[in-house]
Amino acid sequence: MKALLLSEYSKLDVADLPRPAAGAGEVLVQVAACGICGSDVHGYDGSSGRRIPPLVMGHEAAGIVAGVGEGVSRFAPGDRVTFDSTVYCGSCEFCAQGLVNLCDQRQVIGVSTPDFRRAGAFAEFVTVPEHIVYKLPEAMGFSEAAMLEAVSVALHAVNVTELKGGETALVLGAGMIGLLTLQAAKALGCRRVFVADVDATRLKLASDLGADATILASGDAMVQEVLKLTNGRGVDVVMEAVGRDETVAASIDAVRKGGTVTLIGNITPQVTLPLQKVVSRQIRLQGSCASCGEYPQAMELISNGKIRVAPLITAVASLHDGARWFERLHSREPNLMKIVLDPRMDAATNVSGGGQ
Repeated sequence: MKALLLSEYSKLDVADLPRPAAGAGEVLVQVAACGICGSDVHGYDGSSGRRIPPLVMGHEAAGIVAGVGEGVSRFAPGDRVTFDSTVYCGSCEFCAQGLVNLCDQRQVIGVSTPDFRRAGAFAEFVTVPEHIVYKLPEAMGFSEAAMLEAVSVALHAVNVTELKGGETALVLGAGMIGLLTLQAAKALGCRRVFVADVDATRLKLASDLGADATILASGDAMVQEVLKLTNGRGVDVVMEAVGRDETVAASIDAVRKGGTVTLIGNITPQVTLPLQKVVSRQIRLQGSCASCGEYPQAMELISNGKIRVAPLITAVASLHDGARWFERLHSREPNLMKIVLDPRMDAATNVSGGGQ
């Protein structure tokens, strides 16, 4: 089969690899769409340490069941499906509580670390455990379905924030997850949602997707705009979708006393915490990791139009064009959001393997 192989850091090749076979309890999926995640771009250059070559990356995917292994009962060849990016054991302490994203044996599709390696979906075929697979609604296209993983991450962030309804919220960062978190927050009960970023183009998209106000500023200037919008009170909730010292600090300054800051972004592994502000203003800091069973909710909200993903898809391309898109994303080319790769396009045009 054809696959987009990270043969070494910053080098992607379309390679001929053995087609995988579904083992016991596994489903073989013919990939019809796989989105390039920001974490894949950070893995591509080695900066994350979670994409050790050689590796087929890709975890935001959907496709058609091509085969099933022994013991699989919920799926059959021809089914249109998607799958969670998280592979969990189902038997540890956290899985028993339903906290599968915190599984002691957690692995991620398309990721390799010193502890595990899982082939991903930038390929014609991929095998995944049956228990992480979901059937797609008939009306949902594969490119939209490739957005389900990111939507589920946004929904999980809102869910762990524990909204009571009617909140005023700030989403800090108008990247992919930030724009989906905006929509998730509106869908799940926030009365007003502001979005802050330093990119005017992304803020225009935030406005189009329902933001009640956008703030083209960062740091103290951003905080002052939030205070103006809330009559000096601050927002009830901040959902921080960047993950840097300055954005975490600004989130704490922008939230009201007794409010919640949910931390989604994690660009930098460590930040300096303004501890006295957190303690004296009794601010709740809530981390959010991946998703935890939000796929059905994500499918429903996309299907009923409460979360729109089509405006966030910049292009659908072949595996053969994948290396070029990775380079453009890595160089931070303006106005790029989600790039979806469709391996079927390579087969249709008889693209040969080899270097890019």
